[in-house]
Amino acid sequence: MFLQSLLNKNPSFVEAAVALHQAGAIPANSYAVDLDAVAANTAYLMGEARALGLTVYAMTKQLGRAPGVLRAITDAGVDGYVAVDMACARPIAANGHNLGHIGHLVQVAAAETSEAIAMEPDYWTVFSPNKAAEASAAAARLGRVQNLLVRVFAPGDEFYTGHEGGVPLEELGAMISHIGGLPGVRFAGLTTFPALLFDPSDRGARITPNMATLARAAETARQHMGRGDQQTLQINAPGTTSTAVLSQLAGAGATQVEPGHGLTGTTPLHAVGDLPEQPAVCYVSEVAHIHQGTPFCFGGGLYIDPVFGDYQTTAAVAHDPSEAATEPVPADLPDPAAIDYYAKLRPESGRTVCEGDTVIFGFRIQAFVTRAFIVGVAGVRSGRPSVAGVWDVLGNPVAWKGKR
Repeated sequence: MFLQSLLNKNPSFVEAAVALHQAGAIPANSYAVDLDAVAANTAYLMGEARALGLTVYAMTKQLGRAPGVLRAITDAGVDGYVAVDMACARPIAANGHNLGHIGHLVQVAAAETSEAIAMEPDYWTVFSPNKAAEASAAAARLGRVQNLLVRVFAPGDEFYTGHEGGVPLEELGAMISHIGGLPGVRFAGLTTFPALLFDPSDRGARITPNMATLARAAETARQHMGRGDQQTLQINAPGTTSTAVLSQLAGAGATQVEPGHGLTGTTPLHAVGDLPEQPAVCYVSEVAHIHQGTPFCFGGGLYIDPVFGDYQTTAAVAHDPSEAATEPVPADLPDPAAIDYYAKLRPESGRTVCEGDTVIFGFRIQAFVTRAFIVGVAGVRSGRPSVAGVWDVLGNPVAWKGKR
């Protein structure tokens, strides 16, 4: 879905990925990240967010929590990071970055609360009185006062299947009072997910009913808070976040936003429109073998975030950077129920595809649920691209020694 955008808006990056893979510097089964583009995208988004008074916590799960990518985003001015789970939180904290938000989307497990509190997150989301008590006990042990956000919901709110959770709106007052009676924690605000969703009917982003729930919840919260605390009530509103929707979110009452794909130019809006962010990521594979005339390329990272319906995936196939812009080849990816050892390529009759050729996909990645590498590519804008690091999807460095 994003390949054509890559080829149109960031062709130098695609060419660099081909050259570096052919040199053996990028392994097959890698998400290559244009660090220059990520930094530029982040800096632009931060400028717009600052003008609107928004706090920005970047999401990194889709980029495998790679330290080199984190550094590029931090240096571009982001306020901190949201950790989808503890596997995200660890490399964020270990590499010296600010952990802005934890516990949302995934609650902190009971046995990990002491580890989480030691990372000193700005905010910690809880879904229930019990989870608030667990955070309280951990904070009290460390002598810390932890800001808590409460996820709230009401009938009609929208959740992805398997993402449900939170405090019913009618029980919010009791939840705030409960937190107020616990040591080591304070009620700081509210959250939901998703606050925005892509609307294919008008190719834009729509505010979900969840934001109206947050507005009603904010009224309840202010009735239970002191006058000073009312002024600092936080409204955390993640989902489909890019520069294009910041004013929409601010207008709906958000104080915190959490871009992820917005920093790599791969939100649904980027697939259908010309947004300020430059596409900054691609999946790099290699033709592994040819079986009865059908080329197969290596998989391992062929999970495509199903934000769109079914569509024909295509790939650029090249042996040399000069071939990167040739007509993309249709590709058949494994069914989601299968292990993605390979994808099949279907080049047109007469086109030569050879084992070892580079294969470039452009799709909406979620690296953390794959077994792919993350490769930082620096210097694309200066015309001197090089590999800045290779990491696994937990953010650990990989001693890659490939060479052709």
